[in-house]
Amino acid sequence: MDKRKIVITGGPGTGKTSVINHLKGQGYHCFDEIIRLLTSEAKKEVDTSNHISNPIVFAKDPLEFNTRLLNGRIEQFNSANALEEHTCFFDRGIPDVLAYMDYFNQPYDSVFENACSNHNYSKVFLLPPWKAIYKTDSARFETYEELEQIHKCLKSTYKAFGYTIIEVPFGCVDTRTSFILNKL
Repeated sequence: MDKRKIVITGGPGTGKTSVINHLKGQGYHCFDEIIRLLTSEAKKEVDTSNHISNPIVFAKDPLEFNTRLLNGRIEQFNSANALEEHTCFFDRGIPDVLAYMDYFNQPYDSVFENACSNHNYSKVFLLPPWKAIYKTDSARFETYEELEQIHKCLKSTYKAFGYTIIEVPFGCVDTRTSFILNKL
């Protein structure tokens, strides 16, 4: 039987990780977002005292950084096949890499596109920008207006790869998690 691989995506600060953590608390296997680890490693290489909205600029080689991110997400996707659980969740999916590269006008080749075409998720849940909960932190630099543009890029990228996007309504973490589980 095929695994149900469910993506929970959205721009920064939309509540993805809170929903993922809630799903973990209910016993679901969830793959964590890996960008924060990569960003932390890249930040060690440069002076980050100035506000920079694109964490990719911390990397000496943005293409190499994005390739590592892509490979990490592919590794997560493939490791889901070995799970005993039938359903698993991902805090962002492979197409997120392309969406962000599009947002930051960074070129990519067919390797990135093929990764999206060859690794298909069962469902994609998109959490929209929500001004009431949005805040910046040490790894989240985007303004709310940038978040809205990232949301558009995520939506268009997933649609370009044939996904039907299920938008998660605003609400408390429990309500949003229940919405997702009910849609499965």
